[in-house]
Amino acid sequence: MRLDVVTIFPEYLEPLNVSLVGKARARGRLGVHVHDLRHWTYDRHSTVDDTPYGGGPGMVMKTEPWGDALDEVLASGYEAGAHAPALVVPTPSGRPFTQELAVEFSERPWLIFTPARYEGIDRRVIDEYATRMPVHEVSIGDYVLAGGEAAVLVITEAVARLLPGVLGNAESHRDDSFAPGAMADLLEGPVYTKPPLWRGRGVPDVLTSGHHGKIARWRRDEAFRRTALHRPDLIERCDPAAFDKKDREILSILGWAPSPDGRFWRRPEAVEE
Repeated sequence: MRLDVVTIFPEYLEPLNVSLVGKARARGRLGVHVHDLRHWTYDRHSTVDDTPYGGGPGMVMKTEPWGDALDEVLASGYEAGAHAPALVVPTPSGRPFTQELAVEFSERPWLIFTPARYEGIDRRVIDEYATRMPVHEVSIGDYVLAGGEAAVLVITEAVARLLPGVLGNAESHRDDSFAPGAMADLLEGPVYTKPPLWRGRGVPDVLTSGHHGKIARWRRDEAFRRTALHRPDLIERCDPAAFDKKDREILSILGWAPSPDGRFWRRPEAVEE
């Protein structure tokens, strides 16, 4: 996979040299190219922004530097043999970034990120490149940052760990919270390791039983418990067809019941365990 990031703060992307992403780069699994947007400015102040049409506070990033930068990045990528690029625009007004979208991104050969500053990028830039490639406007949460670089780090780490050969154990991400499949609408439950007793606190007996079926069931039940506690909205919108008899039993214990349309709703008398 090839990643290009165009930014006015290249130093912000230094964490892409460490941990799993850094190892993926070192192994040749991931090619990362960080570009300074100011390289494509042509005045002595390296201006990348201007006042917004229509008035109002803040500044807007200009069309010319972004257009010239993206044109050159695309040209260099094609020359290097990359193909099928997609533009990723981190913005609080985009669609939520989810594990499902991370999987989708991990299957693409080339992503180009445009982390903005100030009030964002002139809309014409996004509209122009949407005629040349898929454009994904993506939000990492319901809050506003000073710039999109932090979002690039979040998205890159979520995507990179899904690439073949990046994780030490290829099965590691299959039981993650939100992982496609059985965990799509659930949070991962608690985990434990040695020692078996710490400050008077032990490990659940089932985890040392050696009974893989019971362990799997316990882990799924704990996933339901944690989801019901922290993210009940996930259970409300889930597909009940994905739940088996045991799943329905634990949901009933936790105070959830199926509604007439088949979805689950929390009974008013339900209490936290």
